[in-house]
Amino acid sequence: MKTSIVAAACFAAALGCAKDKDTAAPSAAPATSVGVASSSSTVATTSAPVAAAAIVDAAAASPARPPADLDVLVISIDSLRADMPWAGYPRPIAPRLTALEAQSVSYTEAHSISSYTSMSLGGFLGGKLPSELSRDGYFFGTYAKSNLFFPEVLQKAGIVTLSAHAHGYFKNAGFEQGFDKYEIVQGLKWNNTTDENVTGPQQEAIAERLLGDAALAEPKTRFFAWFHFLDPHDRYMAHDKDGISYGKSLRDRYDGEVTFCDQQIGKLLDFVHAQPWGARTAIIVTADHGEAFGEHHQYVHGFELWENLVHVPLFVSLPGVAPRRVTTPRSALDLAPTILDLFGLPAEPAFRGTSLVPELYGADQPPRDVPIDLPATSDNDRRRALIHVEGKALQKVIAFGTQNRMQAFDLDADPGELAPISSGDMFTAMSARLKAVDGETHDLPPTSCKEGCLNGGYAKKKPD
Repeated sequence: MKTSIVAAACFAAALGCAKDKDTAAPSAAPATSVGVASSSSTVATTSAPVAAAAIVDAAAASPARPPADLDVLVISIDSLRADMPWAGYPRPIAPRLTALEAQSVSYTEAHSISSYTSMSLGGFLGGKLPSELSRDGYFFGTYAKSNLFFPEVLQKAGIVTLSAHAHGYFKNAGFEQGFDKYEIVQGLKWNNTTDENVTGPQQEAIAERLLGDAALAEPKTRFFAWFHFLDPHDRYMAHDKDGISYGKSLRDRYDGEVTFCDQQIGKLLDFVHAQPWGARTAIIVTADHGEAFGEHHQYVHGFELWENLVHVPLFVSLPGVAPRRVTTPRSALDLAPTILDLFGLPAEPAFRGTSLVPELYGADQPPRDVPIDLPATSDNDRRRALIHVEGKALQKVIAFGTQNRMQAFDLDADPGELAPISSGDMFTAMSARLKAVDGETHDLPPTSCKEGCLNGGYAKKKPD
């Protein structure tokens, strides 16, 4: 019998709202809360405290490793913020994802690799910071074939690899490396300053077609699939004709986009569960970045590494594994090694991250520093950041520009990053940690767009 893993990787980022400690979960299924990080970042924690014995019992009841015949499906969602209903947002804008999170191991302190799609997804596929990957240097960056992407590793291992996307950028980004089938939604309108397309239904139909291949149900066939849903990305299109309307503000319209996207993902999940392998499917959810609604005087995303842009949802639903919430910070850099591990493949030495599989199956894993990277491009200056747990406190440092002007933040006391710290013991220690990351990072210069190539095509603007 086949066992499948749906890694519904909905790449999102977070909101600048304070996080409450150990409040009751709004979802029907209770979740335990484990980890060492405090409630320091931008999303309200919804996990209920559970006795240590209960956590041990849940871990003991779980298998030690994933089954040897699983498949993996990644569903990513563009611009999905971390302030979703499962994290305390009061408007029920994503019922299908909320129900899925309640069945999952949910990482409440996950962070994206960068703050916009090109850099985050390049790093996701390459298992590295985008600064370490060969790329041309434009905002809509193209990645060189010389980079090793984890789907190539899967493909060489005989795993069928499938992908489809819903933006013209994906045609020439270089992301197709390692995929047996790679499709783009047809009839897209190109605009390098916004996104004027509604693509969820077409994207979902492609996913059903690719996953409906009868060959995937063969006992010896294993597959990895990745579908990136784009509708929450600006501009925020109205869905009144679909019966979705929360109001006319930017956040109202964004919420409508999330609901519309949630409906498409719900259809895909229904399709998956109806397949011969569907009942044996596990699900992971995360997102490439978040979105700004005026925090730090910014709208849309990219350009900076504030928490509302890089703190992302990440949850994993695995058959037989008890749902719980993990508050230890983790990175989207961990996804490439996790997916390899789920397939039983050895770790790739070139990849930065650490497999989450032992932790998913109950192992106690220590905190790890989480680097976040935004290389200089044709449209933005360089940024690099680091998330660190000190005791039970969550701390962050950001380096601005090539001169590494740094600011530190106590995310427990200052979740909105409004009170930068530029001196003292914490600042000194965090600055040293980030400089150490710089020292171990092999930054590659752009292959084409170098100094003087600014084009301003995707400006810091307020959406229409």
